[in-house]
Amino acid sequence: MKDLTRYFYNLFVSKGLSENIAEYLNVLIGVCILVIVIFFLDLMMRKVIIAIFKSYAFRSKNTFDDYLVKNKTFDYLAHIIPLSIIIWVLPMLFIAFPTAERYLETLFDIMVIVLVIWILRSILRTFRDFLKSLSSFKDKPIDSYVQVFMIFVWTIGIIFVFSSMTGKSILTFLTALGAMSAVILLIFKDTILGFVASIQVAVNDTVRIGDWITMEKYGADGDVIEINLSSVKVQNFDKTITTIPTYHLTSESFRNWRGMMDSGGRRIKRALLIKTSSVSFLSKKDLEDLKKIALISDYIKSIQKDIDTYNQDHSIDKSTLINGRNLTNMGVFRAYVDFYLEDHPYINKNMTIMSRQLAPSAQGTPLEIYAFSNDKVWKNYEKIMADIFDHLLSAIPYFKLEVFELNYTIEKQ
Repeated sequence: MKDLTRYFYNLFVSKGLSENIAEYLNVLIGVCILVIVIFFLDLMMRKVIIAIFKSYAFRSKNTFDDYLVKNKTFDYLAHIIPLSIIIWVLPMLFIAFPTAERYLETLFDIMVIVLVIWILRSILRTFRDFLKSLSSFKDKPIDSYVQVFMIFVWTIGIIFVFSSMTGKSILTFLTALGAMSAVILLIFKDTILGFVASIQVAVNDTVRIGDWITMEKYGADGDVIEINLSSVKVQNFDKTITTIPTYHLTSESFRNWRGMMDSGGRRIKRALLIKTSSVSFLSKKDLEDLKKIALISDYIKSIQKDIDTYNQDHSIDKSTLINGRNLTNMGVFRAYVDFYLEDHPYINKNMTIMSRQLAPSAQGTPLEIYAFSNDKVWKNYEKIMADIFDHLLSAIPYFKLEVFELNYTIEKQ
């Protein structure tokens, strides 16, 4: 090879050219030939290697090699042989130009370091994509760990680059890094906090990719689509993206709706405001009218029988309705709500179902409905809840109750 790199030099000297001009022409022609050879060799290597591994990946049942192809691992590996040839030939080609040879050797040493980093990066990305395809890792913050490894790889790579450029040993730079540890900790504070938070999130299983979380401070209300070293991306229900620093998931409060999604139903908790002045005892005529309502007909007959027996046993004077035990329109309506919810096809019967009266206020007496729909999809849930309250609002007048409404009186000037 040494004779080949000196071929044109010897040729030009034999033809009578000066040694100085022959050296320059020898290097110029040699570089041109080397560039052409390396270009076609690199092209051939990439085509051959990629074709071989693509064919293997296509036949293989394992998806890992498919991700290697996708992340261009074999493209980068194909550059190794051409780059090695350049490093091997350069000292012989530039033997007459030691200064240039030294600079070029440093340049291509740096290219080797960068190529190794690219290969490691593509392999790490392959592991990331492969692990994300597994159901057991799909909701884990894999991006965070890949980013940490990449920071480590780039740090080592940069140390090697500076070592190659300055000619000093790697130990010298490691010693300097130790002395600069305080500055490094300050620069990478958010990265370190994010890494620690990612580990805590994964170990404690507080947030997974796909979880619905709410964090009002940052305006986040939607699904987690990405967890990486520095931030958590939340796609809100209006399709906007909110970015939250990862370490805030361990230092601040947020709401995770995973428990609801994993349970048997989604909670309905809403109150009807009943006008307090419309609450009253029910007369016999009122009870006869309410017996026509199928859901509570048997209930009224049964409870009225118990009330009549009690009043008779205690010789209650029923000429005045308030005496003794009585049914109220509010109480019967609460019973109707319970029966209606128990009979509703989209209410989970294995979870809490109740209607409860809250403390009266200036806006009336709230009657709260507490139940769980068996359909947790947001759109369906809203429809189920709306249908329930449409029905109950329409049923209120049958019990001689009124819904509280705030009326504004506009005085004419």
